[in-house]
Amino acid sequence: MAGKVFFSVTMSLDGFMAPDAVPVGYVFSPEGRDDPRVRRWMAKWSELQAWLFPQRWFRENLKLGEGGEEGLDNDIARATYERTGASVMGKRMFDGGEPAWPEEAPFHTPVFVVTHTRRDPWERPGGTTFHFVDDGIESALLQAREAAGDRDVRIAGGAETIQQYLDGGLIDEFSLTLAPVLFGTGIRLFDRVDPDRLTLDQTRADASSRVTHLTYTVAKR
Repeated sequence: MAGKVFFSVTMSLDGFMAPDAVPVGYVFSPEGRDDPRVRRWMAKWSELQAWLFPQRWFRENLKLGEGGEEGLDNDIARATYERTGASVMGKRMFDGGEPAWPEEAPFHTPVFVVTHTRRDPWERPGGTTFHFVDDGIESALLQAREAAGDRDVRIAGGAETIQQYLDGGLIDEFSLTLAPVLFGTGIRLFDRVDPDRLTLDQTRADASSRVTHLTYTVAKR
């Protein structure tokens, strides 16, 4: 039986999942390190993701050393990873991550990159292989489903890719981790989604001392 298609992202209280649109590839480039825009981007991104960095699972997955926090946030982060049999991401997310991820990329599953450019698969230590799909989001999802087997497929991002899957009626479920930060500007998660095409039902709400985790199922109207 095929698993679910889902996404799981951290979002600011005013609805942004990323800071201002500085190209992520530039953020992690040598040229970008001294740019004030990049420093501001990194500060806001770090504030948004601050709940995740101290978690034991996060430290283990990125091989940052022993120790770390345990509890609700750690359990949710670990469960998200364990349910995922394959991931799908957009080319912009891949371009930003390629120079930033460690050699052992943190996915440990097949990852299907939606792109317009043909490229041979890129295999990394630890079980991650990036496959480049140049014939659309549905083809990428079909390949990801086959690779995931009975496990779930995660639409990893970025925002535009998630929006395309939502608008296409291809998402079964999603989780938002609401962080107590305000961005004011940035990249909104739901900007390009047609609200008349989707019905949401809240299925879980879990609050820690740092953030609130909300889970919704998605149905077509």
